[in-house]
Amino acid sequence: MKKRLIALSASTVALALTLTACGGDGDDSDGGKSAASVDISHIHGVGVHPTDGKLYVATHNGVYTPGEKNAPVLVGDRKDDFMGFTITADGTFLASGHPAPGRDAPANLGLIESADTGKTWQDKSLTGEVDFHSLDHAHATVYGYDSTNGLLRVSKDGSTWETRSELKALDLAVSPTDPDTVLATTESGVVRSTDGGKTFGPGAKPVMAFLSWSDAKALYGVDPAGKISVSADGGKTWKETGTAPGGQPQALTAIGAQRLIAATGDGVYESQDGGATFTKRLDVSSGGGH
Repeated sequence: MKKRLIALSASTVALALTLTACGGDGDDSDGGKSAASVDISHIHGVGVHPTDGKLYVATHNGVYTPGEKNAPVLVGDRKDDFMGFTITADGTFLASGHPAPGRDAPANLGLIESADTGKTWQDKSLTGEVDFHSLDHAHATVYGYDSTNGLLRVSKDGSTWETRSELKALDLAVSPTDPDTVLATTESGVVRSTDGGKTFGPGAKPVMAFLSWSDAKALYGVDPAGKISVSADGGKTWKETGTAPGGQPQALTAIGAQRLIAATGDGVYESQDGGATFTKRLDVSSGGGH
């Protein structure tokens, strides 16, 4: 199984998109119903349910939500390695990744979905073929970065896919107003497509690890050091707003123009002021991200 690691270069402060083995040393204890006994790391995605505002965190050992005193509580009973993860506007969970050790399933899960907030999951497509490391749902379309083959794929129904381009990227973000504007984070900076991901221009600084674009005037990015920036013009110019606590970023999700969820080395944090200040929402153990 493969996973992504972010590495910082002291000379270039560039994003190194290297592939390495995904460890299998996570906690396999009973179902996580007792939050205090759970120790999680390797966060791959964060999302907020559109109806009740509940936070969900996709990790190397299942999907969790905050319990008492910010302790993680496992959702459902699957402790798969959830990689790409997003929550659609109607509350459907979309994910990818690898099965938990000992579970009888293909090494790559393809696209899976849950209609009950992660309690149960169904195979949707590309089972055994693809591990999506980034998923975005916009304009009734799924945009996925297929890390297995280095491809940007797009699907209207989550079942039939169109390959748009070859790409070496970490994260994707789609304009909330234009389905043809797609951004991706790469070692050379943020690359832009204006034809739905069929072609991309050269990388533009600053180098970002993760992007999230839920408001037309508020595209957020976090760099490999955890600095949060916002762009009001779709990534042409950026303004730093603050720094996510806890070190190396592992995931970023924006909800509207001011609310941010950022996962770092020691926790999942929420900001209500565009990244200027943060409050811890979930405790995690120190560990690598994607």
